[in-house]
Amino acid sequence: MHVTGIVMAIIIGLVIGVLGRLVVPGRQSIPIWLTIVIGIVAALIGTAIAGALDVSDTKGIDWIEILIQVVVAGVGVSIAAGLYGRR
Repeated sequence: MHVTGIVMAIIIGLVIGVLGRLVVPGRQSIPIWLTIVIGIVAALIGTAIAGALDVSDTKGIDWIEILIQVVVAGVGVSIAAGLYGRR
């Protein structure tokens, strides 16, 4: 993986993580670095799920894949906020 791939993964992870935080109601008391990590992992898992459902490669913008990634990120943020808030 090249440096540009790593930078793009961080940027996409940030966007997906922020969208995941917006989907979850209430205030989440987790740090931004954890949001980025959750977003990166959610983007990878969402892409795998979209590939398994055969909706990852469409003409134009892959809205279904993005929706899956945001839902996975929302679930991840909810879990992280629950676990992180107990500390």
